[in-house]
Amino acid sequence: MSLRPVRDVSMPDRRPAAGAAFLAAAILAPTLMIASACLAGMPGGAELSIGAPGPAFSLKGTDGKAHALASDKGGKGTAVIFTCNTCPYSQGYEARLIALAREFQPKGIAFIAINANDAKTVPGDSFDKMVERAKERDYPFPYLQDETQATAAAYGAKVTPHIFLLDAQGTLVYRGRVDDSLEEGKVTKREFTDALAALAAGKPIPAAETKAFGCSVKWSKKVA
Repeated sequence: MSLRPVRDVSMPDRRPAAGAAFLAAAILAPTLMIASACLAGMPGGAELSIGAPGPAFSLKGTDGKAHALASDKGGKGTAVIFTCNTCPYSQGYEARLIALAREFQPKGIAFIAINANDAKTVPGDSFDKMVERAKERDYPFPYLQDETQATAAAYGAKVTPHIFLLDAQGTLVYRGRVDDSLEEGKVTKREFTDALAALAAGKPIPAAETKAFGCSVKWSKKVA
């Protein structure tokens, strides 16, 4: 008498389930890819890529005027800097950024500072407080409020300060940090300064990408 293999009915056959899981993954993969691409321009998404055009904007400045990238750009380039009033990193880098602006704006590179923090979350970053700080520190550049946070999302700003340097054609040529240490006496690499000097001289940017560090951008609950 031949014996047939006996299937253990106490253990369910998992093969159909495995097949279903594989099919579900195959169906979901394109959807996930599309979702990832959409996140590139949203909070937590990707930073603007080197070589990409800088997104246009028109925002209210502390001088009471509207400032647009198209009209405020420099002849040789434009430094778009996401910063704020309250972050210790923004405060710590403030004097350095002011000094860089005074050095390179006469050489054709415009500086534009943008505060994208949600003022409801951080009252110290309200427009009135921005006006006060710009006057107290004698900012040599426009200080703009990104009230809807659309500009910060378009650039992929993560922290304050976060640098996006555009060339004369509005193409991103450098993004990231100011330098490698909040403590100025410990700075060993000044990548933003090097990028500014290279751009002003018409030379290649030595290091196009660095990792920005600072306080996270404070997104509105409606946006985050």
